[in-house]
Amino acid sequence: MQNVEMPQPADEADFSEHAKTYKMFVNGTKYGTIHLIALMAAMAAGLLGPFGFIGSLIIFIVISALGYVILR
Repeated sequence: MQNVEMPQPADEADFSEHAKTYKMFVNGTKYGTIHLIALMAAMAAGLLGPFGFIGSLIIFIVISALGYVILR
């Protein structure tokens, strides 16, 4: 007869791995949202305002950097 490993019950789950995965998800959501906001603001400034490509690139970098500093 073969030795079959049974899955661990929920009581013995690896909660430290769960906590790390949750932290990565939350950080990805925070920083992804900041970058999307920065992208939308830069696109609006470049397409609707007088800033052009270089100006909107600078706006994107500044908003991304400020968001990163604020959310740390």
